[in-house]
Amino acid sequence: MAERLLIIDDDARLAAMVSDYLTAAGFHVDRRASGREGLAALERGAFDAIILDVMLPDIDGFEVCRAIRTRLQTPILMLTGRGEEMDRIVGLEIGADDYLPKPSSPRELQARLRAILRRGRAAAPAPDAPARFGRLEIDRGSRMVRVDGEEKTLTSYQFDLLAALADNAGRVLNRERLLDLVKGEALEAFDRSIDVHISRIRSAIEDDPKHPRRIITVRGAGYVFAKKQDDEP
Repeated sequence: MAERLLIIDDDARLAAMVSDYLTAAGFHVDRRASGREGLAALERGAFDAIILDVMLPDIDGFEVCRAIRTRLQTPILMLTGRGEEMDRIVGLEIGADDYLPKPSSPRELQARLRAILRRGRAAAPAPDAPARFGRLEIDRGSRMVRVDGEEKTLTSYQFDLLAALADNAGRVLNRERLLDLVKGEALEAFDRSIDVHISRIRSAIEDDPKHPRRIITVRGAGYVFAKKQDDEP
């Protein structure tokens, strides 16, 4: 069955070009020209991924992304003319899975889109019970993360990163190894977007994200998931 994509972009010419290219590649594509129209489409039906522009005529794309993340974990690729580093960081921090500036080749767009779709399908088979690390619970069956029983919002990619770190608790993993474990793209290691995802995970699971105790940075080497925290038995 063809995967369903939602494009939210008011650039009719570009949206049509991207839609035609992805349709030819085997996707089923639905286009909407405003944030409100895009959110309405998500209310009416399910999509496998979303291509979201930042510069929309009614609602800022960042706000649309935030609204989507309050109830859905559908992979989001932000495709926009605002390619500055801060915009990329903001997009990733509020829940986008990837960020591609305009103009970009349809071939690269398709490759990145397929990458974030693979991440969503790459979850390991669910164990009998969620993995527990003190107050932290990682439930692969539902792909949910909880702290003290409270659900925390992570993107599919961020969940996979956290699970990979937890599976290798006590081991230092560099960016390249993490990307290999979650089937990421080499470019992500180069532009350090993986660091933004780690920051987002910390914001969700750490009491004090600026002084993390669960996911520790080993300067010059990578990250390590602490097997236990000081207050755990």
